[in-house]
Amino acid sequence: MLDLIYSLLFILPAYVANSAPVLFSGKTPIDFNKKFFDGQPIFGKGKTWLGLFGGFFSGLLVSILQAKLLINSEFDLFASNIFIYLNLGFLLSTGTLIGDLAGSFIKRRLKIKRGKPSFLLDQLSFLVFALLFAYHGGFRYIFSIENILFLFSLTYIVHRLANSFAYSIKLKKVPW
Repeated sequence: MLDLIYSLLFILPAYVANSAPVLFSGKTPIDFNKKFFDGQPIFGKGKTWLGLFGGFFSGLLVSILQAKLLINSEFDLFASNIFIYLNLGFLLSTGTLIGDLAGSFIKRRLKIKRGKPSFLLDQLSFLVFALLFAYHGGFRYIFSIENILFLFSLTYIVHRLANSFAYSIKLKKVPW
């Protein structure tokens, strides 16, 4: 059970980095409204610079808060080293946002319109990239099959619930 709590604490900056952009809805799209050679938007109007930076810094802030709250506690993930927390926050936030952009890029190639659902791509592309960035950044201990299955299952459920909630309070136009 403790291992699952550590997994959740480990991935928390990614969850925040993924959900925060909706709070920062900017006006300037990352792709500057340019089209790819297939005539479709590269990412779409929903991916803005303000959202990207807002998501990144929100994830990083969570890692700072985790360091402050968890250091010297029984849930201290990184032997009281704030720089390890910051490194993980940087990697997870960056991976999350690149994963989200990759998901949007793929959806545009598949001609799935902005705001339309894409099973698993919407819920899990950010997690795959966040975990890849963390893994290649040296954070390998989290990668047992049990932890990965737990994170994928939890992420799917949390993503669906969070988006439904954001829709109900009018932060999002669609509940997925």
